[in-house]
Parts: sequence; C-alpha cells; structure tokens
Amino acid sequence: MLATMKNEYNKLSDIERFITDGRLTEPSNGKRFEWREMIEEVKKLGRPLKEEETKKFRIK
Repeated sequence: MLATMKNEYNKLSDIERFITDGRLTEPSNGKRFEWREMIEEVKKLGRPLKEEETKKFRIK
C-alpha cells in the first residue's frame, strides 16, 4: 500500500501547518543559472550535474 493512501493529506489543517507565508515552494537562494545549457549537458552526460559542474553555468 502506498504511503499516501495511509495518510490524510486532504485536510486543510494539515496544509496550513506547512504553509506559513503563502508560498508552496522554498524561497529562492538568489543563484541564477543558464538552464537550457544545463539541461543539454545533463542529456549529454545521462546523469545529474555535480555541484562543481553547475558552477560553469552560473550567471554572475
């Protein structure tokens, strides 16, 4: 049985515990990247990029 079937996530009170400022995602860390180039590199390598590899795609 899936874990989501055991839990009750449809309750509004459960959702309100996790949402404190109206966002559904974490705030940005301010880093900007050339995403299209990063995606092409991931496709070429066939794996996610390492932290060191992402530095060459960072917009300064």
